[in-house]
Amino acid sequence: MRRLSITTPVRIPRADHNISRSRLSRAALHTLYGLKDAGYDALLVGGSVRDLLLGLDPKDFDVATNALPEEVKDVFKRSRLIGRRFRLAHVRLGPEVIEVATFRSAPRTPDESDIEDEDNGTEDTDNGAGGDAAHVLDDSGRILRDNVYGSLEEDAFRRDFTVNALYYDIRDFAVVDYVGGIEDLQARRLRLIGDPATRYREDPVRMLRAVRFASKLGFTIDESACAPIHELKHLLVDVPPARLFEECLKLFLNADAEANFDGLQHYGLFEQMFPQVADGLDSEAGELAERLIRLALRSTAERVRADKSVTPGFLFAAFFWLPVEVRAQALAAEGMPRAQALAAACDQVMSEQSSRVAIPRRFSGMQADIWHMQVRFEARRGKRPFRLMEHKRFRAAYDFLLLRAEAGDAPQELADWWTRFQEVSDEERQEMAQSAPGQEGGGGRRRRRRRRR
Repeated sequence: MRRLSITTPVRIPRADHNISRSRLSRAALHTLYGLKDAGYDALLVGGSVRDLLLGLDPKDFDVATNALPEEVKDVFKRSRLIGRRFRLAHVRLGPEVIEVATFRSAPRTPDESDIEDEDNGTEDTDNGAGGDAAHVLDDSGRILRDNVYGSLEEDAFRRDFTVNALYYDIRDFAVVDYVGGIEDLQARRLRLIGDPATRYREDPVRMLRAVRFASKLGFTIDESACAPIHELKHLLVDVPPARLFEECLKLFLNADAEANFDGLQHYGLFEQMFPQVADGLDSEAGELAERLIRLALRSTAERVRADKSVTPGFLFAAFFWLPVEVRAQALAAEGMPRAQALAAACDQVMSEQSSRVAIPRRFSGMQADIWHMQVRFEARRGKRPFRLMEHKRFRAAYDFLLLRAEAGDAPQELADWWTRFQEVSDEERQEMAQSAPGQEGGGGRRRRRRRRR
């Protein structure tokens, strides 16, 4: 078992910090006071406390308590228990959900009889903890189960970074610090609790979290936390692909997307998640591919700042465009029609990628539509451009065409033509479609008209 040096915590009284209950959401206060009134300890914990101390507005609030998940469910009617790997309670008030976790203790090394197949941690269940209330590590040190409950002190030492192990106590409104998180917060430093290599082995996703928090907060990663990453980056291969997809959403669908991309490349983590994309970036066409990816990341960041909707389908279309194009060109060289070659390449590339980061079908389908429409943009004569504009993915595909043109991967004349085609009147569109250059077809075989008998 990893030994913990439990010490007397630093308690920062209300007068010496800037957290006010007025900055907590109604659902967070409802959960904290509901548990307190039921006789349990309840403290705000993690990123919300960190962000409040930094003067930021938290996106969500997490609560730590000595109440067992079943007891939390008894306190709140609108709650449910989720997960097996990490058993949690979700308390709902209106549209907001508060995640409530019972204080946990440190991991222990497993007996052979303890090791079980890992669950993704997202399955809903209403069963009690019962015999599942255990946590074990596999042979590489990765946590398989984490349901051994402990004290507040033990819970603090099992968290990842010191700045994420700060608690706000609703009883006296003090900030509680067992691990030197306040000092690191003031130094704007990310430091792991305990031995960094051990903590990364317990959960390799912590390497991705280090990059993401450093970008988001403008912190530096402590040298001790940086040192083991290159040696242990291969452990990401063992993380469930569905979980890595969720981490990708946190890394790339925000205002720090490009900084996260740089951080992942710097530490060699990007190639573990997207090996085909990384190989393309190292090829002769890598400079063009990287321009396209960076433009897509910047576009996503701008939309996030403007509070506009974003989708991973568009972003991943930029990520995989080069691998798909290379594969499609190889198939076309063997005699396959361009549109058919592109479809086959899309299937092959995404099938290989699914073993690393599993992209759900609703997003991979959008990617495929965006890619196929790049071929159809070349056909501007007759009725085809009118039909293309009616496609539900037209706007996303058009935006992707603009990025390709800006990156130097598509003719600027083609992008300008489609921009003007959307702006002019129907009569002018008819004239543009009649006088447009290029083929009338979409890259595939033209359908032969059947002769009447």
